Formats: sequence, structure tokens, C-alpha cells
Amino acid sequence: MGTLNLLYKKEHPINEFISVRIPSVGEILECEDEYYGLVSMITAMPIDMMVQLDDIGVDFTTINEWELFLLLFGSIKDRDTSLIFGDLSLSQFQPAINAQNNTVMLIDKSTGAKIDRAIHGQIANILRKIHHLERNNRKPANGDAKEYMIRRAREKMRRQSKRVTDSQLEGLIVALVNTEQFHYGFEGTRELSIYQFNESVRQVIKKIDYDNRMHGVYAGTVSAKDLSQDDLNWLTHK
Repeated sequence: MGTLNLLYKKEHPINEFISVRIPSVGEILECEDEYYGLVSMITAMPIDMMVQLDDIGVDFTTINEWELFLLLFGSIKDRDTSLIFGDLSLSQFQPAINAQNNTVMLIDKSTGAKIDRAIHGQIANILRKIHHLERNNRKPANGDAKEYMIRRAREKMRRQSKRVTDSQLEGLIVALVNTEQFHYGFEGTRELSIYQFNESVRQVIKKIDYDNRMHGVYAGTVSAKDLSQDDLNWLTHK
């Protein structure tokens, strides 16, 4: 994706019509399930939704992430997407054929705003960057492996459906506020952008891992010769 400076941004422009918002932690806490559900749908790879696709008779190995987004768009367009797209409403976007390359795109004819495969890719990549999400590019080796993957994923979904899930974001906030490396209280954390917060989570974990390694080095249980330069410098950022 190249280098993106998102640390102090409130939004990241995709083009003249579309920008991806970087909401605050407090904003997301008000509608956490809905927000993360939308992020998941917009960034989903076919393998992430293999069970849902199998239920409607679609082989997840035969479609790409853009085609999946088109399938999901009907469920996305009428939701409140303001924490992701700000004032841009998706409700007026309709499928159309791009005359330049004869491919499907989504267009709001009243404004000229469009989402094609490339634009969707940019949107998804920014959301992945903000939330530390990885593109899942795994493919089953053969038909048997595919059926096994679907069966396992279906069993996992069934187990998760019986659980009452707590707010993951609240759990992270409580953990960080009670960590000496994090210097914000509960109210201050609400004002951070979700990107700032997620970066802080990653850096605090990195610092704690570094401290534990150094304790091992000083205690003689870890050999400094076996550590990489990244292991020896908690300030490195990836």
C-alpha cells in the first residue's frame, strides 16, 4: 500500500467524492457492533464468508473480493455508514456497466460518484490499515480441503452464536488504561482516533515483549545473540 500517514488524520480521501473517516474511540463505542460489522463486510475476502456463500450456492473459490462486495452491497447501502464515509450516502448507488472496460461498477447518477473494483480496493485497504486487518488469501488445495474448511468454519460459527460476546473495544481500553506504558485515562482514550488507539495497542504489546526479552537477557535465560535488531529495538514500527 505504500506509506500512509494516518496518525493525525480524521479522514483519508480516496477521490473527490469519497473519503474514509477515521472515527474516534468514543464514536465507535456508541455503535460498536454495527461499525465493526460494516468494516468486516467492506473488507471481507471470499474465504471470510465461505459459509454464507455456501448457503446461497456460491463457491467461495470462484469469486474475488470485488464480486463479494457487490453481493453484500445491498446489505450495506441502506445502513448508517457515516462513521466510515461521513456525509456520503450509499443509498443512491446502483450497479452500472463501465463503458470504458465493460465491467460492473456502482454509481450515484445524481452526483457522478462511483465505486469500481479499484476504488473498492483502496477503501478496503485503508480500513485494513486503520484496524490492523490482514487480507486472507488462503486457498484450499483441493475439493476435499475446501469442504473441510467450510465444515470447520460452520462449526465455529455455531459455537460462537451460542456465546454472549462482550465489547472487545471496551476490554482493550480497560487493559491499556491499567498498563503503565499507556498514559491516557478512560476519558482521554475516548478522544483518540481508532487508528491512534490501535497503533498504541500494537506498540504497548511490542514494548512489553521487549521488556520481557531484556529481563531474560539480564537473567541469562535468553541469549542476546539469538535476537534480531527488531527484537532489540522496541521503537521500530511496522
